[in-house]
Amino acid sequence: MVRWRSGTVQSVRRSWHGAVELDVVTDDGPLRALAYPDLVGAPEPGDRVLLNVGALVMGLGTGGYALVVAIPDRLPADPVDDGSTRDAGHLVKARYTPLQPIRLGVDEEASPHRAVMAAAESVDGMPVITADLHSALPAILAGIHADRPGARVAYVMTDGGALPAWFSRTLDGLRGHLAGTVTTGQAFGGDLEASTVHTGLLAARHVLHADVTIVAQGPGNLGTGTTWGFSGVALGEAVNAIAVLGGRPVGSLRISDGDGRDRHRGVSHHSLTAYGRVALVPADLPVPDGLPQPLAASVDAALAPLAARHRIVRVPSDGLDRALRECPVPLSTMGRKLDQDHGYFLAAAAAGRHAASLLD
Repeated sequence: MVRWRSGTVQSVRRSWHGAVELDVVTDDGPLRALAYPDLVGAPEPGDRVLLNVGALVMGLGTGGYALVVAIPDRLPADPVDDGSTRDAGHLVKARYTPLQPIRLGVDEEASPHRAVMAAAESVDGMPVITADLHSALPAILAGIHADRPGARVAYVMTDGGALPAWFSRTLDGLRGHLAGTVTTGQAFGGDLEASTVHTGLLAARHVLHADVTIVAQGPGNLGTGTTWGFSGVALGEAVNAIAVLGGRPVGSLRISDGDGRDRHRGVSHHSLTAYGRVALVPADLPVPDGLPQPLAASVDAALAPLAARHRIVRVPSDGLDRALRECPVPLSTMGRKLDQDHGYFLAAAAAGRHAASLLD
């Protein structure tokens, strides 16, 4: 259920692409809130705002904000399109929720890319890296650009985590380093909008002209601690989609010796389930050289059963630590920085390096 509050904007703290952070005063006291101006308008000090505070009250990890649902006394103007045609798009995302946005789909009739997308049937052997967590995105990108700094890299964001791409400060910081972002399924706010991972991959290749594409959910992975109850299970389905479209799947493994939960130490059960039980076609699974013991032994043992279907690829680690430390955005996963979970980021960078090698 929604936990509602009403409050008054006290100050605007900071903003990034698509989002504004606010200080809001409510009857419960001051709250940190987030607004998406494309959905609700641009808040100003003194505005009354309606808030959804559920994730904040419950202390959920990524949901450290109250979310602005409306600025009821100063509603934003209607879009320029009067709604009588579909020229501005008719792709409805977050469907049948109160804030459902209507976006222009990359392949619909009004899109300038319609002809290209209608003809596209394959991604032409493009390497595509799949990752369980959004936090792997900058590390994978660092690994690609360590060896191929000129490679065009696109990001296909799935809807397993945050729906608005605008929520991600990481993505905002990488805007100058990516060819573009395609939001798929119920996710929205990318440079391009697509209905499915399949059309998202085709758009990455044929509209953004990507050499390599990264597929991952937005921030806010959902997990219940059970075998199948996590949003990253969609990784295996993404591997299948990549293969159907003639791409080269590369699976970024979630490896850790810094996570306090046994199910995520060594190779996370998320990776073992997605690649070992959901993916029906072979993928390359890169493992970085130089992992410390006993982490390296644990990884080898966990991956042994997956070798019957997938290709376990050893990737040199030289230069990857430097690439990670020079990353244009801060590296963090579940609150752990680079040196607190080095293996996690190194594995992601190794996946990027391997994908870059396939361009040769």
